[in-house]
Amino acid sequence: MKSYQQEFLDFAIANDVLKFGEYTLKSGRLSPYFFNFGLFQTGSSLAKLGDYYAQAIVDSGVEFDMLFGPAYKGIPLVAVVSATLYEKHGIDLPYAYNRKEAKDHGEGGNIVGAPLTGKVLIVDDVISAGTACREAADIVQQNNAEIAGICISLDRQERGTGKLSAVQEVEESYGIKVIKIIGLDNVIQHIEETAKDDELLSRIRNYRVEYGVSS
Repeated sequence: MKSYQQEFLDFAIANDVLKFGEYTLKSGRLSPYFFNFGLFQTGSSLAKLGDYYAQAIVDSGVEFDMLFGPAYKGIPLVAVVSATLYEKHGIDLPYAYNRKEAKDHGEGGNIVGAPLTGKVLIVDDVISAGTACREAADIVQQNNAEIAGICISLDRQERGTGKLSAVQEVEESYGIKVIKIIGLDNVIQHIEETAKDDELLSRIRNYRVEYGVSS
């Protein structure tokens, strides 16, 4: 695990974004951990998220011409990630985001910022069922741009309705790479190295056996 991934895990746990216990998911599954991205609520949290996302993007090697943040959580993310890519990595590229409803006056339309052109990297919080990411991908394609990839914070690495995870389904559907800061494998490694909680570790491993997919 890379140092920024370890730092992100510590950061998520410290902010109660990543919690351990028993949580019933929308799928009805009883999960031994829960990730609530909406609890990143301060300026310092947003700045740190920019660092982690930017490092994951640079490490991925994915080539892109601009960034796109789907409304709503993707809007602050795409702004801070764009700024961090420039400040920390010298990568100065345009970014855009969408409105949920098209504006019928002024400049009009539902895209704010730079026009969607070339290879577009989508920046979002997580992929659950994949619905939101598909909507964002459709927006990119409707503007005759190409999807370069999608960057998220956490990949739960568990099956959707079939044999693949939601992330793998998105990768297969669009022929792209989903970049993530961390995956379930990193969460397990973190517990192994720091928590010293055999009971929790056993529950998470059993959960992965029952619902998980390979990386």
